[in-house]
Amino acid sequence: MLPFMTANVEAVVPLWLDDTGSGEPLLLVHGWGGDAHAWNGLSFAGRRVIKVDLRGHGRSPVRRTGYRPADYARDLVALVERLAVGPVVAVGHSMGGQIVLELALERPDLVSAVVAIDPAYGADEAEVATFTDRLAGLRRHGAAAAVRQLGLPAGATRDQMLATPGHVLAESYAGMYTAPGAFGARPEAATRLANLTRPLLCLRPTPSMAEWDISLSLPYGSRIVLWNGCGHFLHQERPQQFVALVESWLTQ
Repeated sequence: MLPFMTANVEAVVPLWLDDTGSGEPLLLVHGWGGDAHAWNGLSFAGRRVIKVDLRGHGRSPVRRTGYRPADYARDLVALVERLAVGPVVAVGHSMGGQIVLELALERPDLVSAVVAIDPAYGADEAEVATFTDRLAGLRRHGAAAAVRQLGLPAGATRDQMLATPGHVLAESYAGMYTAPGAFGARPEAATRLANLTRPLLCLRPTPSMAEWDISLSLPYGSRIVLWNGCGHFLHQERPQQFVALVESWLTQ
């Protein structure tokens, strides 16, 4: 496990990474307030697996600003180009789902396919109505507010959230949902997804979200999968089933 150092490019942050295996590359991008440990327990035999800690998270550097999905995606562009591994299968959970979508939209030459695990886009009107209050809570109380909002129980995921700087969480939330160009809400997400040119595998835990995803105009080969009854961290709840789903979809 060695730190990845980018060239001295303005607005690009050096990321910590874990790069193992060989074969078709998978780039695993964790969610809001997480780090690369989110992928523990997943085994993709016969593939090169690249796990990162996003800027401001885990073992990667913390900056004062720069936590929109586009900022995170810019770091990943530099990483993929520096490692010369593209195109990659870009896998993202939650906020990571927005980030890998942004990566595929801006640099489709670096992405062969996108896997989004309960991605942080597609919020309905009821959730949109909570955006302002949630952001205010994050700005006042930082990680403690994030833990309350997600209802995280004691454990590694909660501990990592609490270790993430409050300004990182707040600006990331704004970047996903309230800042100019955010596409967390359904109308904006539908517009962005209409421009996607790489196939998308989207995994959801609730029927209403899966039904909305199915209504979208998506590239040929895309697939929406519902694991009804699961929570937000589907890949952690059913790691072997998740790996089998991804492998089956990529080889179809």
